[in-house]
Amino acid sequence: MNPLLSRLQPYPFERLRELFSPITPNPAYRAISLGIGEPKHAAPELVKQALTAALGTGLSGYPATTGTPALRQACANWLQRRYGVEVDPSTQVLSVNGTREALFAFAQTVIDPTREGATVVCPNPFYQIYEGAALLAGATPYYAPSNPARNFAVDWDSVPPEVWQRTQLLYVCSPGNPTGAVMPLDEWRKLFALSDRYGFVIASDECYSEIYFRDEPPLGGLEAAIQLGRTGFERLVAFTSLSKRSNVPGLRSGFVAGDAAILQQFLLYRTYHGSAMSPVVQTASIAAWNDEQHVIDNRAQYRAKFAQVTPLLASVMDVALPDAGFYLWAAVPHRWNGSDTDFARELLAQYNVTVLPGSYLAREAQGFNPGQGRIRMALVAETAECLEAAQRIVQFIQSNP
Repeated sequence: MNPLLSRLQPYPFERLRELFSPITPNPAYRAISLGIGEPKHAAPELVKQALTAALGTGLSGYPATTGTPALRQACANWLQRRYGVEVDPSTQVLSVNGTREALFAFAQTVIDPTREGATVVCPNPFYQIYEGAALLAGATPYYAPSNPARNFAVDWDSVPPEVWQRTQLLYVCSPGNPTGAVMPLDEWRKLFALSDRYGFVIASDECYSEIYFRDEPPLGGLEAAIQLGRTGFERLVAFTSLSKRSNVPGLRSGFVAGDAAILQQFLLYRTYHGSAMSPVVQTASIAAWNDEQHVIDNRAQYRAKFAQVTPLLASVMDVALPDAGFYLWAAVPHRWNGSDTDFARELLAQYNVTVLPGSYLAREAQGFNPGQGRIRMALVAETAECLEAAQRIVQFIQSNP
């Protein structure tokens, strides 16, 4: 067996099942889960119609790994509308089976494990695929902590020069999971300068970019590059998906765009990896990328939901509206002495609501775990269910002074 498999950590939801295994939830309440970030809003009718229409002809041939020209053009058109960024769809866009698959495969493409001390830098807390991708590529993860004093922006300045010297790949996530923080242009300027100096590649995970609560949409990596005069997107690849934007996580559809030379090598890897997207899914994806009204409607649902739930929870715990995304990143009240696991366990037992301990989304590094003492709540269900969960959490905290 591949010895690198032994370096993988249990996934947060495996740890959650173990944490909850001895608990019998209060039967007086129906189960409500805020634990998993799986979109629950209805899938757009136009996507379902496109899927149905494509079934007649879309299963009779092998798909190209690149994606059809029509799909790549639809993705390029969306980048132009959303960010004002122009890309060549034939060389700077590739279809992928969701960002999770692509973020993992990307590390296997760009990491050279024969170079001494191969390192992948990622935020902390983070999406665990970053860590697993690094480990299975033969690299060592380095965890850059988020700073609560800066709206949970990542403290890139805390990464020592000797770590940057060994770094081959940097994962960034903006809007962030779980904090919802959005990287401003000055932060991108800093990372581009570091990339120029040390030669590492930047993978920009932007799958939450279309769910935001400010008037201005989140800045994207390619957009930042253009604003800073980096028209060739040197050592930069952006990853995005339809899962959150269009409420179709089961479609497993997204795309990557950026540095053409890197994408050429990524395509080579993916050709052997068997990563081609079904023609049926490609047809439905074109319909989704070409339509913006369902995205606007979806964003309005999240804004209305967060406007009701956030103040309710803020009355009893330290939590605020994020920049973007569909998570609330809340501090555990003092009564639990910073134990996010105790809070989650007792909440389930007393009120049958599931939340995810923040420490499960982070690693202890530089002497502390930046997720410790926080919980992540995914407000992905309909508003009424999320409100009921919030009301139970309020009751739970008030009944445990």
